[in-house]
Amino acid sequence: MSEYVVEINGKGDIAVDDMILVKDVEAKAGSRMLEGFKPLFTAEAVKRLEEKGYVISGKTNVGEFCLDLVGEFSYYSPAEGALKGAAASLVAEKKVKAALGVDMNGTPRRAAALSGVDFLKPTYGTVSRYGIISCAASGEQVGVYAGDVNGIKEVMDIISGHDEKDGTSLKDDTYDYSTDADVKGKKIAIVKELFEIADDETKSKVAAFAEKLKAAGVIVEEISCDFFENANTAWQILMTAETCNNVSRYDGVKYGHRASEYKNIDELYVNSRTEGFNFLTKAVILYGSDMLSKNRYEECYGKALKVRRVISERFEELMKDYDAILTPVCSKSSYEAYDIKEAFEKVFKESIFTATANLIGVPALVSGGVQLMGKAFGESTLLSLAGSTEKEGK
Repeated sequence: MSEYVVEINGKGDIAVDDMILVKDVEAKAGSRMLEGFKPLFTAEAVKRLEEKGYVISGKTNVGEFCLDLVGEFSYYSPAEGALKGAAASLVAEKKVKAALGVDMNGTPRRAAALSGVDFLKPTYGTVSRYGIISCAASGEQVGVYAGDVNGIKEVMDIISGHDEKDGTSLKDDTYDYSTDADVKGKKIAIVKELFEIADDETKSKVAAFAEKLKAAGVIVEEISCDFFENANTAWQILMTAETCNNVSRYDGVKYGHRASEYKNIDELYVNSRTEGFNFLTKAVILYGSDMLSKNRYEECYGKALKVRRVISERFEELMKDYDAILTPVCSKSSYEAYDIKEAFEKVFKESIFTATANLIGVPALVSGGVQLMGKAFGESTLLSLAGSTEKEGK
């Protein structure tokens, strides 16, 4: 996939995906609808990095509103051949030290796994969401790409902490991102149901990661756990409903794409959105609208909120026996280009690996092509576990 990068300073340290605002630099979210939009302020996470002397090298392309697998359906960079995310690719090629990305439905985690870099989606509320193009506010979170866990720690130490401008920001000013805590005796669970639906190469990555953990003194066990499918269904309902509500502000009036032909205000809205959104975004809007409709609200949206609480309780109970969960993050070791009309179903199926962390706000770390999930505020455990495998691999 060709990469769309708006240069700010080619010698910078940090790339920022196009869901995150940088003052006076176009923020398009991969969509024709936002073409030409230049924000008047910079996202809090970016601002904190700049205040510490880091330089933003550029904005990286994303799929329209980060609704696709890894960024393949951007209006500005049509997918060709094997699919990889732009930010993850830049980090893998060492063109930047690290990158910021918004994890709403697992897109950055999948991209990191396919590019062989690390990505941390931190505990919900620990990094300010102020200054991102929000779609699903109850589960999206700014995360960090880096070449290893130490790179993630370096950035997370700066961008995390309370921000009064963000109503979802938690109160603590600092959080623990240790990468060298003792992992001997820690217990890790491999989820059988997720492991079995991955391809052979992905299974091999999980098995190899588990062996490295064992060599570091970690106890690894296989378990059966049935709530990941329900968690995925619940999150897709909530995510599409929230996205439907949030993108309703893009109407061709105040900014972004405006249709050239219309006879009245209704036609302006319809024509602008028809031209400005791609097929996947329209599918998400329609599905989300249905979930919020009078006839379906209690049956679907209301029930999804109840499932979120149940899954949170069950995950918390599971984590009384284990320190982390080890799973694939993709069903395949690579993705090939496909028709956008297949995207809604493909993303739904792949999100079974990632949706739980978004639904209940727990941290998830991708390293070595696999995923570790842990209890809320358990980032140091995940980073140290992954760090033990990275040391072992050197």
